[in-house]
Amino acid sequence: MDKKTIGIIGCGVIGAFLAKETEKRLFPFINGIVLFDLDKTRSEGLAGTLKHSELAPSVEEVIKRSDLVVEAATGEAAREVLDIALSQKKDVMIMSVGGLLGNVHFIDKFREARLSLILPSGAIAGIDGLKSFKVAGIQEVNLTTRKSPKSIAGSAYLLEKGINVDCIKEETIIFEGNAKEAVKAFPKNINVSALLSIAGIGSEKTKVKIIVSPEYTKNTHEIEITGLSGKLTVRAENVPSPDNPKTSYLAALSAVRALEGYFDTVRIGT
Repeated sequence: MDKKTIGIIGCGVIGAFLAKETEKRLFPFINGIVLFDLDKTRSEGLAGTLKHSELAPSVEEVIKRSDLVVEAATGEAAREVLDIALSQKKDVMIMSVGGLLGNVHFIDKFREARLSLILPSGAIAGIDGLKSFKVAGIQEVNLTTRKSPKSIAGSAYLLEKGINVDCIKEETIIFEGNAKEAVKAFPKNINVSALLSIAGIGSEKTKVKIIVSPEYTKNTHEIEITGLSGKLTVRAENVPSPDNPKTSYLAALSAVRALEGYFDTVRIGT
């Protein structure tokens, strides 16, 4: 495989972690890394920690200079990246998977164009089992997420409902609905439900419950899948990122592994 140039759009916790790990782990396979963030201090600061990086002035320019583009910004950015990357025939990795809900046509378009579209498993496990269950038929997918109140603070949904997370003193259900509603309510906190929806039975049939408690020190995701082939239960207890309590450490690690898999000729698991 020829060496590739990696573009990273969004230089926050995950974008920065991925850039550093890419340079450390995949240097034999890459020419360099192109960075962009709306906050120039972020991209400039990250570039200063890397040996083989350059800055781009826009999303369009990152995509133009790159072979594989990694979106690590927002759902809105994800849709923009997918649109431009398709027109320029570039491979893409999307971290803000919630941006694909309502825009799943991009998946078919990437298939038709024979381009790679990578959606890392993020902060959950069990996507391999979910995909296998789908072959025979899935009846239910339920996700129960447990988080600390501070990990969801500032959400517009909480403001609309008049929920003050500082007043939560015990285990409290703050959301119960489907994945489509969950992503709309918490676009930065529940991307895992979007990934489950895309891999499984869709956003309107995937059920989500979010529970918070000041006693929670980890972000926990419990997935229950029921289908014609049986029942699968998966639980992931994630340590929050030391740089941002809203991000699970596993989400960043899964992005690194997904990028390694892009260059790997051996596939393990479904």
